[in-house]
Amino acid sequence: MDRKEIICECFLVSRGAIMDAIKEHNLKTVEDVGEYTNAGTGCGGCVEKIQKILDEMNKK
Repeated sequence: MDRKEIICECFLVSRGAIMDAIKEHNLKTVEDVGEYTNAGTGCGGCVEKIQKILDEMNKK
């Protein structure tokens, strides 16, 4: 898992930035992630990737 991997191409949001936002703000939905990072709010092509990250982090 590369924290530098760009998940959202529209806003150049990395996996690490998404993970940090989820952890720091206890985010539960793709919409929550979008509010803090803008990821998923452009073309929507990364929504599935964001959901996978959420699922992985919130099952812990």
